[in-house]
Amino acid sequence: MSSVTESIQHPPSAIELEPGQLAQRISELGDWFHNLDLHGVPTAPHHFLGDFPNIKWRQIANAIPQDLTGATVLDVGCNGGFYSIEMKKRGAKRVLGIDVDDRYLNQARFAAETLGVEIELQKCSVYAVDKFAGQFDYVLFMGVFYHLRYPLMALDNLIKKVAGKLVFQTMVRGSAESREWAADYPFWNTKIFEEHDFPAMYFIEKSYSNDPTNWWIPNRAAVEAMLRSSGLEIEAHPEPETWVCRPAAVVRRGRYILDHELEGTL
Repeated sequence: MSSVTESIQHPPSAIELEPGQLAQRISELGDWFHNLDLHGVPTAPHHFLGDFPNIKWRQIANAIPQDLTGATVLDVGCNGGFYSIEMKKRGAKRVLGIDVDDRYLNQARFAAETLGVEIELQKCSVYAVDKFAGQFDYVLFMGVFYHLRYPLMALDNLIKKVAGKLVFQTMVRGSAESREWAADYPFWNTKIFEEHDFPAMYFIEKSYSNDPTNWWIPNRAAVEAMLRSSGLEIEAHPEPETWVCRPAAVVRRGRYILDHELEGTL
């Protein structure tokens, strides 16, 4: 498994609250984006996407081993902790969830304590993951990419933490088709940019879905092109917005792609 420092941990005892008390505490923690089942009490029962992210998890769960005994997991943009908790339930030795939003971290902490699941939570941006020593067997990058002003830089930086698999999910708009393109095109060939399935990302100047942090939304071809360009090999595409990848050529001439880019040697 990965080189992340090991520590002996013991499962915590679950918080025992009556349903009414649970509902009250859930409400006090603010609006939830993750709908978790906390002993029969849902955290976001009226989510506009339905039972989210469970509906997403059901489509990708089989792409991740049922037994994660001994594995280490980094959950980037962990939100209310749904994916972190699911990975821990599969036996992961260490699960570290990071987010930049204190509200989500507080929700994730409460959910984990309520369910008696031990996960680590830290306030941290995807741009600052270098602060964590070593690498992780599984890195979850779910629902974050399109919220970033500098998404490809974030992806290239995050790759440094991937020892085994990257589970990548993003909102996708435009064409859902993908095909192989030529390695190069003449300068005067502008027709390729009129092809509906040419790799492209849409820039949102103001807001999309009432969310001003929705900055860049790629089509499928762009997602797959960026993953390959970052040195990843796509191993599975379990549902329209999710890809499971492994590092294949993330290091070039002894250095990571982002390091070359920042030094002007790429």
